[in-house]
Amino acid sequence: MKKLTSKQVKDYIAWRTDEELRHCPKAIAEACNEACYEFSHTDAKDLMKLIFFNDPIPMLHTHNYGFNTATGRHIIETIENYYYEYKNN
Repeated sequence: MKKLTSKQVKDYIAWRTDEELRHCPKAIAEACNEACYEFSHTDAKDLMKLIFFNDPIPMLHTHNYGFNTATGRHIIETIENYYYEYKNN
């Protein structure tokens, strides 16, 4: 499993968009790493891309015809829950 660091979060967001990151990069990294483990995925960066840019993850069947599937919505909600859990600690 490829883990995500807060520096990787900041660097990727800065590369992908001109907008300022308003969320805690450390909590984002921890939430994506935790969800990556829970959903048995190989790369936590894919989960970050799903959350911020709605990029599909074919292996996890997150999209169908460009829309989020129930699985995709569940993954997003799980990552959000982990994010607030880590952010509030």
